[in-house]
Amino acid sequence: MSDSSLSSQVSPPKSIALFGGTFNPVHNGHVMVARAALAELAVDRLFVLPAAQSPFKPEDAPAPAALRAEWARLAFEELDNCEVDMRELEREGISYSVDTVREFADEFPGAELFWLIGADHIAALPDWREAETLARLITFVAVPRPEEGVVKFPVPFCGRMLSGQPMEVSASDIRRRLRTGESVDELVPPKVAEALEKGHPF
Repeated sequence: MSDSSLSSQVSPPKSIALFGGTFNPVHNGHVMVARAALAELAVDRLFVLPAAQSPFKPEDAPAPAALRAEWARLAFEELDNCEVDMRELEREGISYSVDTVREFADEFPGAELFWLIGADHIAALPDWREAETLARLITFVAVPRPEEGVVKFPVPFCGRMLSGQPMEVSASDIRRRLRTGESVDELVPPKVAEALEKGHPF
């Protein structure tokens, strides 16, 4: 759905899911996560948030922001109630989730907020910047890996898990394939594959 059609909605959303990451590049696993979140959480809107720079990989520079934003738009353009949000890329610097969550809480007062997170990152939540503020403002939703069991959320966080099993796709493997000239057609959405064939920085 386009940005204009989303902005034309009369009533403000009562529930919002936020899906952050470097999306370097975006792939089919990301799209499956978004579909599962829209279906299982029944949120009114889902915002995909490409990060300018991950705080956990400060020395690992991703592809240029404009490319990652365009790949994300191509990947998610057919999902209803889903849009790519540019605020973290425009903010530049390290992208801290708490800054983004605060902004959404201010922009959509009263809306229930969810943050999609890989289940393997749950144990590290207490180490996130202003962890207690995050725990108060948003509910985390764990994205399970194939064959992974239920994950326990550390205090003071509360959360839930998606029941859908996303496919195991690695962005690092996609980058390796692109460097060696191998096909990535089965790993990324068709329009993203076309864009990567035209040019990429990997």
